[in-house]
Amino acid sequence: MEVILDFCVVPIGVGVSVSKYVAECQKILEKSGLNYKMHAYGTNVEGDWDKVFAAVKECHETIHKKGAPRISTTIRVGTRNDRNQTMDDKIKSVEEKLK
Repeated sequence: MEVILDFCVVPIGVGVSVSKYVAECQKILEKSGLNYKMHAYGTNVEGDWDKVFAAVKECHETIHKKGAPRISTTIRVGTRNDRNQTMDDKIKSVEEKLK
């Protein structure tokens, strides 16, 4: 099953700046071969359900290994079974309606 997932990983107990942990997740997503796009408060990822969730799991495991004692993650997931739709398709649909 294909999925579009939005997630925000927040390491707890590591100080105010979390960018080095976010960078680790971005490296994991790059390595995964999944299509993803970071935004100001998280990351969108699309692809096979199992591969996407495996990448999120790897983010958690890596951030813990980098010293974060706790992690709070918010996740939103969308699936469709009537047709294929990418993140770009969703954005283009709204942009067309704005014209």
